[in-house]
Parts: sequence; structure tokens; C-alpha cells
Amino acid sequence: MAKDFEFGIKKQLITKKELEKKVKELGEKITEDFKNENEPLIVVGLLKGSMVFMADLIRQIKLPLEIDFLEASSYGEGTQTSREVKILKDLRSTISGKNVLVVEDIIDSGFTLKKVLQLLGSRNPKKVSLCTLLDKPERREVEVDVQYIGFEIPNEFVVGYGLDFNENYRNLEYIGIAEPSLFE
Repeated sequence: MAKDFEFGIKKQLITKKELEKKVKELGEKITEDFKNENEPLIVVGLLKGSMVFMADLIRQIKLPLEIDFLEASSYGEGTQTSREVKILKDLRSTISGKNVLVVEDIIDSGFTLKKVLQLLGSRNPKKVSLCTLLDKPERREVEVDVQYIGFEIPNEFVVGYGLDFNENYRNLEYIGIAEPSLFE
């Protein structure tokens, strides 16, 4: 018998329909902002959490684009950042002189993104912009400049639509609040 893949979800925070609407809006805004550029937009997804959001987002961006991925971690298997950011997978492409859009699932403390943005900035891109599905400003410890924000959320542990807890829940079609008993 299959395990209940929604076990431990306290409630839905953001529905599938709300996600679809917001992703479309973000894609339209990004298209508008980069429509006069001559080079393809380089869209960099931060693995693994952003992959579902990024897949939906790039289908809404009506511009020539290329995709790449970077994997960085400061969490390990816990729910709190260790403040030690490790680059686990680097870009394959060169971004020098190009417009780069970093796609993130959630901004929490800001430590991981600050390191990623410093790394990408050191490679001489024309411009680096940041798009996040979720922003949790209550938890911010490091200032991060974000150009595109999907939803501002409260300080709750959320899963679904790519976000996980110990690699589970990524396949939920919504963003849900996890029961604290899951990770205590």
C-alpha cells in the first residue's frame, strides 16, 4: 500500500490555482523587463527546490532563453540554516556579459542566496536578477535584493511545489504548512 504523500500537512497555504496565476504574472513581468535585450536570458535554477517553479516559470517567459542549474546548500537534513554555504553543483555555461535570472524557491535567512549572488557577480554578468516564489522576510538575517517575488509568507515551515522536508513533499501541487511534529 502506498504511503500517504500528504501525511503531516497542517493546511494549504497557497493553492494550485494561486500558484498558476502568480507564475503567469511573474513570467509576463520578466518578459516585459527583458524584451529589448539582444542576448538570450540565462535562467539559473537553484536545485533542487526551484525546479518545479522554474519549469512552470520558463514556459511563461516569452523570450529566447537558456537554462542552467546551480546547487548550493546551507541546510543539510535540518530545518535551520547552518550558515555554511556549500556549492554542490556549479554552472556549466559562461555568464560573462549576459543577463542572468536566478530562480529560487524560497528566501529564508538569505545566507545561501548572498553567497550564490556573490559567486555569480564575480563572473562579470551584464546583470543578475533574482526571482523567488516565496519570501519569508521575518527570518531574514542577510539583506538580499529581490526583483521578482511571488508570495510573502509567514514564518512557517512550508513544503510542496518543489519544496521538501528530507526529500519528501516536492510533488504536492500546492504549498502546504507542515505539522511541527514532522521535524521536531
